[in-house]
Amino acid sequence: MHHSRLCAVLIDCKTSSVDEAAQFWGEALGRAVDSTHAGSRGNYRMLETPPDEPVVQIQRVDHESRVHIDIETDDIPAEVNRLEKLGAKVVDRLERWVVMEAPTGQRFCVVRVQRPGFPKNANRWD
Repeated sequence: MHHSRLCAVLIDCKTSSVDEAAQFWGEALGRAVDSTHAGSRGNYRMLETPPDEPVVQIQRVDHESRVHIDIETDDIPAEVNRLEKLGAKVVDRLERWVVMEAPTGQRFCVVRVQRPGFPKNANRWD
């Protein structure tokens, strides 16, 4: 048995300035850039997140701009296995997360628990 839930929406930006991208998306979504958040470092900027809502993170990338989601779980191998049974494919296994691709072509990541309150609002999988 394990749990999983939507964790984050990541806005991948092919840009020279992650700060300018974060400023735009923060204003567009009505969320301030949270420069004191531990996740705001290097190529990443966090937007302020109301309680019980998915995180919005802006990241500078070298590939084409896109949006992807993260699914957080207390058991990454079990969640990857569950998603593979649904038709997703593993694209890359990294040190702390797994990049997957849905049968419809969208990329997403399976990550360890990131947000407080887990497993509140999470699905339980047997």
